[in-house]
Amino acid sequence: MSKGFKSFLIAIGILIVLVIIIYSFFAGNYNKMVDAEERVKAQWAQVENVYQRRFDLIPNLVATVQGAASHESDVLTQVTEARSRAGGVMQVSDEVLSDPDAFRRFQQAQNDLGSALQRLLVVTENYPDLKANSNFLALQDQLEGTENRIAVERQRYNEAAMGYNAFIKKFPRTILANMFGFREKAYFTADAGAQRAPTVNFN
Repeated sequence: MSKGFKSFLIAIGILIVLVIIIYSFFAGNYNKMVDAEERVKAQWAQVENVYQRRFDLIPNLVATVQGAASHESDVLTQVTEARSRAGGVMQVSDEVLSDPDAFRRFQQAQNDLGSALQRLLVVTENYPDLKANSNFLALQDQLEGTENRIAVERQRYNEAAMGYNAFIKKFPRTILANMFGFREKAYFTADAGAQRAPTVNFN
């Protein structure tokens, strides 16, 4: 076997090894990005589920309160309007996760609804009959459980998004992420003023 042919075989061997290494790098990292993004989407679906549960509980809660405290029309109207606004952004595609403005609008609508519900529950403290109503108490318990679940699922979503974002932003994976259209996912943030204790005034 001639020296030139041996060199040719060595060069071919090196080229094949390089192709395998490059392919493994691209395929391996691409697949990991897909897996991480799917985890984010799955967790987003859980967030939507708990928001939907809260959304579905509200009409029964409003109807129950209306029966016992019909003259609290302002608060009931605020809850109904906030629910309507939240409903407009309830079923959104997971593309909103890569659009910070759309994500912010979604979060704001949900925060407004949560605030309106808190005002409604504060008002109900003035009605002993309502507080003794078993239907209202059951709805209140379900709503409180749902609010806790919302907090848990939002935290889990943020953790999934953080893992995904960190993975795609590290060099050299950031080059692949840009090539294949993997975009940073938005995070849920604390409500404005969440660090301050709320003021409750019964006057």
